[in-house]
Formats: sequence, C-alpha cells, structure tokens
Amino acid sequence: MSDRIINDEALDVLFREARTRNGWESREVSRPLMQAIYDLMKWGATSANCSPARFVFVASEEGKARLAPHLAEGNREKTMAAPCCVIVAHDMSFHEHLPKLFPHANAKSWFDGNDALIEETAFRNGTLQGAYFMIAARALGLDCGPMSGFDKDGVDKEFFAGAEYRSNFLCNIGYGTDENLFPRSPRFDFEEICKIV
Repeated sequence: MSDRIINDEALDVLFREARTRNGWESREVSRPLMQAIYDLMKWGATSANCSPARFVFVASEEGKARLAPHLAEGNREKTMAAPCCVIVAHDMSFHEHLPKLFPHANAKSWFDGNDALIEETAFRNGTLQGAYFMIAARALGLDCGPMSGFDKDGVDKEFFAGAEYRSNFLCNIGYGTDENLFPRSPRFDFEEICKIV
C-alpha cells in the first residue's frame, strides 16, 4: 500500500506547514469552493455514519453583522476581515436521519430517549467532521483560522432558532496572510504522550 502514500508537499499543506491564520487577503471564497469542501469532507468516518455536523458559511456583510456581537473581542476584527467564517455545529436530532444514513440496522432505536448518548455522539462526531472540514479546506487551497472564543448561546439563538443545532466552534476560511501570525508553537514528541502496549 506504500504507493498510496501522499507526497511530502501534500503533507506539508495539510499539516506540517499549515498555520492558524489571523490575517486574510480580500479574495472571496466562492460558493462552488464551499460546496467542494463539503463534498470532500463528507466522506470522513463517523460512528454509524451519523454525520451530525452542520455548517453555516457566514460570508455576507449582513451575516457578519449578525455574528459580530457574539464574538470574543480578540476574535472580532480578524473574523470581520476574513472572507468567510464557518459556524461548525451539530444536530441534536441527527439520529432521525439514521434510517437513510445507516440502513444496515435500526440505529435510530439506539438513541431514542437516550439524551446523554445523543449529546455525546453528536458532539464527538460533529467535532470529527469539523476537523475533516479543515483538512478538506486546506487540501483545496484555503487557509483556516479555527476559534472557540464566542458566545455559543448567542450564536445558536441568532442562527439556529427553531432548530436542534448546537454550535461547536468557528473557523475562518480564505487565503491567509502572515499578518499577526504567531510563532509556531511546540508540539509534544511521540515518546512524551504516546504508549504502545
């Protein structure tokens, strides 16, 4: 299977040279590119193919004006300058779609009436899908600026009224610059946090 390994240039784009961007070029992210990100990331694995993530692409001035009051002060300016800010959320009613997404078993019954399992599964798998989203965006030539500094309740009321969606994190996407780019922070070595048993 070694012939299936992607090359070093691709690995650099996805991981080794990828940075959390705070500065952005004024180039827009087109609707076809937004859809291409989704059409790539949707193939990432989730438990029972539950696919609970939901995405709101906040790209218009009107949308940004609705989002701005709910951002932490340190995240407001860079988000308003980004071409697009994606609200990565999860659907607390994801299990209603399991007859379509996982027809091999009566998977919906695993969750019916079990709020704790619904919450745990939605959050875990929605977070996974958010990570797939970032990798897909990078693979398609975009930079990412993920953030957790925002008022979740405020965002949920503003963008998800009447829906069972819960916001998880925000991710600016676009073509990044080195403006306000922090020095690369260290990472743990394998021996520090990994164990083989």
